[in-house]
Amino acid sequence: MSTPHDTPPVAAPAAIPHAPAPAPRHALSLVSLLIAVLSIAVAIWSWSDSRERVRELKTELGRRLADSGKEISESRLLARNADDAMRQVSERVAHIESQMAGAQQQQLALESLYKDLVQGRDQWTLAEIEQVLLTAAQQLQLAGNVKAAIIALEGADTRLQRVNKPQFTALRRAIASDLAQLKAVPSVDEVGASARIEALVARHASWPLASAQSSEAKPALRAEGSRDLGQELWTELKHIVQIRRVDRNEAILLPPDQAYFLRENLRLRLLSARLALLAQDQAGFRADLNAVAQMLARYFNTRDAGVAAAQKEVKRLASLQIVTKLPGIDASLAALDAYKGNL
Repeated sequence: MSTPHDTPPVAAPAAIPHAPAPAPRHALSLVSLLIAVLSIAVAIWSWSDSRERVRELKTELGRRLADSGKEISESRLLARNADDAMRQVSERVAHIESQMAGAQQQQLALESLYKDLVQGRDQWTLAEIEQVLLTAAQQLQLAGNVKAAIIALEGADTRLQRVNKPQFTALRRAIASDLAQLKAVPSVDEVGASARIEALVARHASWPLASAQSSEAKPALRAEGSRDLGQELWTELKHIVQIRRVDRNEAILLPPDQAYFLRENLRLRLLSARLALLAQDQAGFRADLNAVAQMLARYFNTRDAGVAAAQKEVKRLASLQIVTKLPGIDASLAALDAYKGNL
């Protein structure tokens, strides 16, 4: 049974133009082949590049490993050197510590020695000060020598000032208090008074005796009697026998050979007064000077200027107060004993 669709055989020649269809397939194959070749080339290039990179990486890794090995070797060397340095430092530190221990022991020994020396020096200073204070006390009690006591106390204070330690402050205050009391004592010019007595001793031989008063007028009478021989004879006769009133002045009755002993006695009295002055003997000083004043008034010519001046000088000397109430140095001695008790 034929149908309208059974006519295709007539149209068969029209399909001839489609005959070259195999050409696109061939081109496709070529393209596929080219792509495959390119893919292979790319793969080969990638593999080669990867291999090169791997080689470079291995080389870099080897280099870095070598560097790391060198660094490790250097680190080990540095560590070894550091260990050696640390060992040396440890040895030095141990040596220094031993030296420091020895130095500390020496320092302790020196400090102990210094303390002993300081203590010994303080004790020596204290012994010197004690000796000085005892000497000053003896000068005051036995001789009444204020100047010597002042000099001794000032020397003790100067010694303590050179030491310059606070533990001696109380002692220095006590010494200063005693010094102020001693300096407030009125001073006696012993040297001046002694010189004045020596001056009297030097002049005593020139003082005329009272028994020489009448003989001084005889040359004048003889000069006047040279005009008249009779008058001169009468005058001589009157001097053979003389009546004089003797109530107090006994020197007229002294024989001429006793004048020497009188002057020597006067000189000895003056020298005794000088010794009493130096010995701070107020009673003996005044007794000797009063005896000298009595001898001058009784046996010497009081109308003579030298004798009158000597009487005034003796009176002024007798009025001197050569002995005063002297303070002690009890404060200094008490402070010294207190300091010795605290040692």
